[in-house]
This record gives sequence, C-alpha cells and structure tokens, in this order.
Amino acid sequence: MALWKRSESPKPERPAPAAAADDLFGEAFLAKLELLQVIARRLFRGKQRAERKTRKVGSGLEFADHREYSPGDDIRNLDWGVLMRLEQTLVRLYEEDEDLPIRIAVDISDSMSTSGGSKLRYAQQVGAALAYVGLANLDRVGLTCMSRKLHTTLPAVRGKGRIFRVFDFLRTAPRGGPTDMRAACGRLAAESTQPGLTVVLSDFYDLQGAFDGLNLLRFRKHEPVAIQVIDPREAHPELSGLRGDVTLVDVEGGDAREVTLSPAALRAYADAHEKFCQALAASCRSRGIPYFRAETSVPFDELVLRMFRVGGLLR
Repeated sequence: MALWKRSESPKPERPAPAAAADDLFGEAFLAKLELLQVIARRLFRGKQRAERKTRKVGSGLEFADHREYSPGDDIRNLDWGVLMRLEQTLVRLYEEDEDLPIRIAVDISDSMSTSGGSKLRYAQQVGAALAYVGLANLDRVGLTCMSRKLHTTLPAVRGKGRIFRVFDFLRTAPRGGPTDMRAACGRLAAESTQPGLTVVLSDFYDLQGAFDGLNLLRFRKHEPVAIQVIDPREAHPELSGLRGDVTLVDVEGGDAREVTLSPAALRAYADAHEKFCQALAASCRSRGIPYFRAETSVPFDELVLRMFRVGGLLR
C-alpha cells in the first residue's frame, strides 16, 4: 500500500477549483498579513532591508582581484602601481553587493488537492504571507507553481502594492499532475539565473525526488527552505473515520487497491507516515536546510510567526 498518495474515493480526485477571492485572500486574510508584517518588523528591528547579499565581481568599492588588461577596458581601472613596478597591465576588479531575491515555490500536484484542497489552500496562504512580508521589506519576491507537468512563474517584483499580483497569480495558476520534486526543482533552478532564498511548499510525497531537488537548489547556490504541508488526516488516518473494507486509489497514478482498515493497519500507516516525515526532516538538517512541519490545523499566521522566530526567515 502506498502510504501518502491514496484516496478513499474509488476514482482519483480531481484538483480542487480555486477558492473564491473573498475566501482565500479576503479582508480577514489581509488583516492578518498586516499584523504579521508589524510583528516581523519588530522582530527584525535594526536589520537593513534586502539584507541577503551576494558578492560578484563588478564596479563596487572593495578590491577583489586582478586580470589582464583587454582592449576596451576602462583605463581608469588599471593598477598603475603594478604597471610601474612590474611593467604588467593589470585591471583591478572589485566586489559588488547585489540584493538576492526571495522565491516561493508552491507544489500544485494532485496530491496537494486531496481532502478538498486543504493542503494547497494552506500552501497558497503561507506563500502569500511570506511574499507579503518580503515585499513590505522591499525585497524582490517571485513565485512559482510547479508539478511534473506544470510550471508557471511570476517574475520577481518589489513593493508592498504588488501583493495583489501575487494573489492573482496564486488564484489563477493551473494545477494538477504528478509529484516530481527533482524535475520541478530542476526547472526552478534552471530559470533562476540569480540564486537567492528559495522556499518550497509541498507535501514532499516524493521522498527521493525531494532529496535530489533540494540538493540541486543548493548546488546552484540557492538557500532552500522546506515547508512540509500535512493534512492531520494523513498523519493520523483514524481521524478520517474510515474502517473495514475499502478501495484506496492513488490520486496521481490511478492504481486501486482493496484493503481492510483495522485499528492495527491504521496504526501502521500512521507510524510509516511519521517515519517518512522524520526522514525528510533529518535529511534537511544534515544538509543545513531549514525544515518546517506545517499541519493545516495550525493557523497559517501562527506558522509564519514560528518560522520567523525559529528560522529567521526574510531577515
């Protein structure tokens, strides 16, 4: 029995339709975002905006290295001291600071749309909240919705007023397809020419693909953060009310299996699911990747505040 992509329906569930605008990102949601931003500003008081920096060779002030002079180089950058002493024409290179973008990647595969789409909805709200705080801090924020077959991106924007573009993007982005974290993260890394903080929101029901995908982001000089979105009914299947003989259907592959759900079988499922989550968390820790477990029963703003306090995100 597959442990995390099964549906109690005899047919695979279809992706849930987008929530109504006044339901997903309504006035109550906006009010919580404002409060989050105020609290975040207090937590990070004294920090400079857009503080994630990358150093590249450019036209900054701090000396980095020399290279041979080439025709067309600005002669003002010649190292005249080296020329006088060694009779070599070398150009001085300097380090240049550049603020790094924040990227928020939301898994929109079919497994995220089970249970009425509660996991996808939660991921969208957490992603929107992180985007809002980043935009309010004058960071550049981009978003991606991804699965094996779908990949749509909102290029990085800056400024608090752009949050409504974020809302529209999350509402209207297509969804569906199998989970394939390696392929999805590979496309994300390939289209992101400038590395930065990359937050991945997913159920990660592709364990080896999750390891490979997050490692690929690290290899491409990103700073990945893993947020595992979990429906409590998946972690604790006894809450689903299912008992006896049922047909479980893989929502992504379509394979069906007849099983008898006894109390012992439900406990075994819960134990296997917990081991799966612990394996993902341990892998992230071993690679220095911040990991957050996000159960949909926890209000999204409480989760985001805990992430700020524990992980220092968006500083």
